[in-house]
Amino acid sequence: MNEETKKNDVFELICGKMLRVLDADDNASDSFLNKQHVFIVGSKGIPAQYGGFETYVEKMVEYQTDKNIQFHVARLADDEKRYEYNGAICFNVKVPDIGPAKAIYYDVAALDKCIKYCSRMNLRRPPIFYVLACRIGPFIEHFRKRIHKLGGVLLVNPDGHEWKRSKWSLPVRKYWKVSEDLMVRSADLLVCDSKKIEEYILEDYYQYNPRTTYLSYGCDSTPSCLADDSEKFLGWLKEKGLASGEYYLVVGRFVPENNVETIVREFMQSNTSKKLALITTENEKLYNELDKKLGFSKDDRICFAGSVYDQELLKKIREKAYAYLHGHSVGGTNPSLLEALGSTNLNLLFDVGFNSEVGEDAALYWTCEQGSLSSLIERADQLSEAQINNYGVLAKRRIEDAYRWESIVSQYQNLFHAESAAVRKVGNEFFYNYSGTQKREPFGGMFGISVSEPGRR
Repeated sequence: MNEETKKNDVFELICGKMLRVLDADDNASDSFLNKQHVFIVGSKGIPAQYGGFETYVEKMVEYQTDKNIQFHVARLADDEKRYEYNGAICFNVKVPDIGPAKAIYYDVAALDKCIKYCSRMNLRRPPIFYVLACRIGPFIEHFRKRIHKLGGVLLVNPDGHEWKRSKWSLPVRKYWKVSEDLMVRSADLLVCDSKKIEEYILEDYYQYNPRTTYLSYGCDSTPSCLADDSEKFLGWLKEKGLASGEYYLVVGRFVPENNVETIVREFMQSNTSKKLALITTENEKLYNELDKKLGFSKDDRICFAGSVYDQELLKKIREKAYAYLHGHSVGGTNPSLLEALGSTNLNLLFDVGFNSEVGEDAALYWTCEQGSLSSLIERADQLSEAQINNYGVLAKRRIEDAYRWESIVSQYQNLFHAESAAVRKVGNEFFYNYSGTQKREPFGGMFGISVSEPGRR
């Protein structure tokens, strides 16, 4: 069945969303083949649950305005089905449960599947392959050659210092660093979602003269469709023992680098009468270790509230929080921080470059130094309503000025077209001509691009 055909549709419920099932058949119309095809590898797929890359891909297809672009998104699954979601073709990649190497296997298998698809389909425009994170460095040169043989372009999002994450053992952290080096070397373009990450890439890998551009994540700052007195929101508050406007909020994965331990310990040491609600992924091992260490289960102000996948409910929970606590210490621009700035008036952020780059003067900052956060919480408790509302105005203005999804996705669409248009075929070879520069590097060369494009740093 044709990708664009909608006769005899079959739908499946996945992550609370109805997805149209696609046939395995590869027959396609001329209009489909003439589109600019973009293959996204490295997220767990869409519909999104928690996770920065999943949120990014979800919004990329949700806010797509250019119908001449066809997205293909890999999904981690236990079958090989294909779906259509918000116009994107989502293809499942079946991966065996092989422990920590599962994510590497997934990216390799997904990228291989994308390249084989392009080889079969004979697409009319140079395809874009966008790899999220630097997991597959040891294999990327092999894939780069195959991509360039097709006349395709390899984009890489380097993410944010995965090799620093404490959840990984020392050998795994070393692998991440080596893998990042190899990915930077081979990418035709590195798309950095943080200015700090771009600076790091250009400084630490200057010997490769990497070609980079900065494009952040975005944020939807529209209010929740739920009313303040909606049954769904009030029911959630009652279930968790919370009161509207009387809780500090944390949203994010339950992992050490998000400073959950520091947040809980400092909150317990503060004299605030408000509660701490943590909406997070399940991690029983870390939960039990933390409780044994801090004894937070004896403090009735601490509420581990589980997960919330209803986005309108989550937005309402953010809106009615007294303040948001953001402890992420590793990574680039974090979606949960953008969402907090767009929805919560008062935001207390861990003081690291990635966070202050986003929050600027629209937030307050704390460190891991003992007493830093607890004293800030007590100070926050004393702020007047006018002061809190002023922080809210600054936060929303920050999102509107720099992180609107409509603007971010539009920039991505322009980027995909520009990178594809830079490919020229001469005889049986493909060449890359960036931004009208006369110098042209054959795709078969070591780096594809040997000179960074000036206007994109």
